[in-house]
Amino acid sequence: MNVSLTTDYQGDTGRPEAALRAIAEAGFTHVHWCHHWNTDFLYGSAEIAQIQKWLREFGLKLLDLHGSAGKEKCWHSAHEYERLAGVELVANRLQMTSDLGGSAVVMHLPTLPPGSESTSQSDAVRKSIEELSPVILRTNVRLALENMANDDFKLIGQLLEEFGSDLVGICYDCGHGNIRKGEGLDHLERFKDRLIAVHIHDNDGTADHHWVPFTGTVDFPRLARIIAASSYTGCISLESNINSLPEVKKATFVKDAFEAATRLAQMVEDEKESLSKQEA
Repeated sequence: MNVSLTTDYQGDTGRPEAALRAIAEAGFTHVHWCHHWNTDFLYGSAEIAQIQKWLREFGLKLLDLHGSAGKEKCWHSAHEYERLAGVELVANRLQMTSDLGGSAVVMHLPTLPPGSESTSQSDAVRKSIEELSPVILRTNVRLALENMANDDFKLIGQLLEEFGSDLVGICYDCGHGNIRKGEGLDHLERFKDRLIAVHIHDNDGTADHHWVPFTGTVDFPRLARIIAASSYTGCISLESNINSLPEVKKATFVKDAFEAATRLAQMVEDEKESLSKQEA
């Protein structure tokens, strides 16, 4: 059964070789590339070639990649030179994802204040997506817009309406959707036909802990039902990490993550089978 784990489960900079080896040895078939997800780092051709070599060596495939909104190279900056530099940064990740065989680049969005339909930052995102459209179509790698904590999906909904499914879709982060109000699954239900990536992890509803699934309060049975009925065609992809775990749990993290991922993957398959029987 195909399942994926984020590459940054124990750190998001430095050489990823050891993490990739551990991910493969645990039984994962795919990775979500999450190194440098919040930096201005531009990947060069030699680095991409080395990553491709490691993936082949360990028998792993790239599922998708977490793009970076950047620190100073920011695709939603109200400062035009920073926005343009941010477009270059996202284009770098789109090409990298294509080179490595992935399907989507996950991107964070700015938030709309209550009662607002747009801001300078949301307008900047629109402009950036328009400028990135030729790169998206050329590489056949789409942008997956990720929901954040307490996200009302207003901006996500606007962008899905304005840009076609050949350009953008949703990355549903179930940890973010579970924080405080915990209304993420209600929003996902409305937009499940645009789901193209998933970030699976758990928490207790108070903070973004990135725990292994089934250790917090995320409603995984409902999530499995929605994924099964959605447009998503990829495998279960965990974005859990060891940051908030005690040492004893860190030692078994990758094994525990694999067991949780395969459990959820089976739940989704069971739901798909149930839907098929209902439609027969």
